[in-house]
Parts: sequence; C-alpha cells; structure tokens
Amino acid sequence: MSDTAIKVEGLGKQYIIGHKKQGDLRYALGDKIKGLFKPDASEKEIFWALKDINFEIKHGEAVGIIGRNGAGKSTLLKILSRITEPSTGRFTINGRVSSLLEVGTGFHMELTGRENIYLNGTILGMKRAEIRQKFDEIVDFSGVEKFLDTPVKHYSSGMKVRLAFSVAAHLEPEILIVDEVLAVGDAEFQKKCLGKMDQVSKNEGRTVIFVSHNLAAVSQLCNKGILLRQGNLILENEVNAVIHEYISYNRMKSNTGELINLDLRKGDGRFKVNGIRFLDNKSNPIKIGRTGSKLIFEVNFNREINPSKGSFRIDFAIDNEQDQRIAWFSSDAVNAKLESPFENLKLKIPKFPFGSGTYYLTFYITVNGQLVDYIHQGYAFTVEEGDFFGTGKTIPKSQTFIYTDHLVEI
Repeated sequence: MSDTAIKVEGLGKQYIIGHKKQGDLRYALGDKIKGLFKPDASEKEIFWALKDINFEIKHGEAVGIIGRNGAGKSTLLKILSRITEPSTGRFTINGRVSSLLEVGTGFHMELTGRENIYLNGTILGMKRAEIRQKFDEIVDFSGVEKFLDTPVKHYSSGMKVRLAFSVAAHLEPEILIVDEVLAVGDAEFQKKCLGKMDQVSKNEGRTVIFVSHNLAAVSQLCNKGILLRQGNLILENEVNAVIHEYISYNRMKSNTGELINLDLRKGDGRFKVNGIRFLDNKSNPIKIGRTGSKLIFEVNFNREINPSKGSFRIDFAIDNEQDQRIAWFSSDAVNAKLESPFENLKLKIPKFPFGSGTYYLTFYITVNGQLVDYIHQGYAFTVEEGDFFGTGKTIPKSQTFIYTDHLVEI
C-alpha cells in the first residue's frame, strides 16, 4: 500500500459570479430595460477560488491548513470530500474519508440521531455490527443521549456539531477532515475534540486535515502546515514555519495606509472607502499604535451620491491575528451626526484596550439600508504594548489581550 494518503496535482476551482447593482431607482430601471433585450442583465465575472494547487499528504500526518477568509481553505476541503468537483487538475485519495465541514453536513434532517449514526457508518462502508460496536462510544462522546431518538432537524447547532464530530471521529476513517465548524461548540467540547483528533493521528496513525483560525490549536495538533492566500498555495512546510510565515506577512501588510483584500469587496460602490490614515491623539500620522493610547482612523471616501441626513451608516469591526472578531463600532449605536456632504470621517477610540499584535479593520457602509461598500479586513494595523494603567505595569499577555480600567480597594 502506498504511504501517500492524498495527492493533489494542478487543482483549480472556478466560479461564475453574477453582479447586479442595487439600491437606486436609476439602476433598477436600467436592469428592467436591459431585461427586455436579453434574459440576464447581471454582469458575469470569473472567480478562481483555487489556482494550480499541488501537495502530498502521507498516511498518519496531521496537516493544518491556514489562511485568511477567502483564501480557498473551505473550497479545498469540499473538493477533497467530493462535495464539489475541481475545474482543473486532479486529486487521488487512498483511504476511507470522513468529513466535518458545515453544521449538519452528512445528516438527514428528518432522521433521528440514532438513525443518522447508522446511516453515516453505512456510507463509510461499515457493517451494522461494526457500527453497533462503536455506538455507545459515539453517543457518550457527543453527550446527546437524551435526544438520540429525536429528528436531527430539532437539534441546536451545537448539538449537531457534537454528534457530527463524534460520528466522524469514531467510525474509524483512514482520513479525517475537519473545518472551522468546531467553533460552534463550547470551549470544553472544542478541547475534547482536539484531544480526540490528537489521539486519532498520533496513537491510531490516521491522517487528519484540520482548518482553523486558532493558530495555537493548529500548532498543538499538527506536524505539517499548508498556507493558502487568495487561492494560491504559498507554503507547505513544518507547521510552525507555516504559522510564522502567515503572521509575518500579515504584519508586513499593516500600517501601509493601503487598503487590502479588495478582491473581496462588495457593494454597489456609490459611496466607498478610498483610503485610511492611522493617527495618534494629536492627529499626527503614526505607523504603530500603543495599548491604552487614543487611536484615530481617518477614512477618506469616493462618492457618487450625497446621502440625506440619517440615511448613512458606517460600521467598523476589529479582528485579531487569529481572525477572531473582538470589537464592533457603529455610527448608528452612538447616534453620530453625519451631515452630507463629507469626504472624510474619523473613528476615534479614546483608550485602545487590546494588547500588542496586528489587527484588521472591516468596513461596512449602507445608505438607506442598501449595501454600498464592504471590505472584509480591509486595513491592517499594528499595536505595541503600552502603559494602559498609567502605572508602568502590565498584565502578562499569556493571561489576557484585553485591558480594562479597574480599582482594587478596601
């Protein structure tokens, strides 16, 4: 038997995307008129989610696939799980595959939990007696025994994930594929799942492919890493070398003043972000901010329209290096007085509460409830540790990355 579990050669996946302008009577009438002369007035765009991917995974390896949102990770797993077909290239798999991708994947919603366990085992080619031997172990691990004879359509998302992972991990596949779906479960169950995947890989010699934004979990579980960026394979190497490349690239892209991830931009573009400046408390441009200091993001816009008072709304989100959403700011929440016309707007954070690291700002702009501009993680910036408390002392980064003013008194 070959020691290769998965071999991918020249793999590519293409999607055809349709675009329609919305939110304006002018565009709506234009689409109607165009529709009289041709059946589809939307514009077509070819999007390559994956481009010329090549790698090989040996039996018994635990491989972490990392990359920012939109890098192509989930598309790759869907191809390897035979949920979707590649547009170019080919792949070979030696061994029985069990996948946990999206919540509910592999379940028949009308069947009970008990029936779905047997259904999944049968799909994997197991005999009923083999499934029965594993049944109690599956149920015990999932913790859903009280609802075993309830149709899965009545399960919560967390319950579906618990049962789905338990089924996937215990029915003895040679290759286990797990996507970020585990984030739906609670912290205790996630830790339990990581322990099980570690056991499956190291003790039982099975192959594990794991996609996660939790870099600490990837480092702990995997011995090999694959880095994807905008559909391209950037690096295949020892897992910590891949994680280092991922973080280093993200930091290099920060504080340049340039917008990034523009290929993921959405909205009709009538009012959109043109650029951004990172400023200190005196409105001077800076390259690196400090924890505890006042930080200002000055956003410059291009606009085709002047929104009426009260119709314009902008939301900002901050994500950390692990792609976790850690803060949300909204002009609507603070009743910002946004009088039109304007071409610059400032988001002011009086006392930045997060520790050192690279962070990403997402922009979401609507006019009269219609999306006009959205850039997921469109700007990167770096923050150094600062004197948040004004005492010259800090809290160890291993304990927290969020600082909060507090008092300790008697």
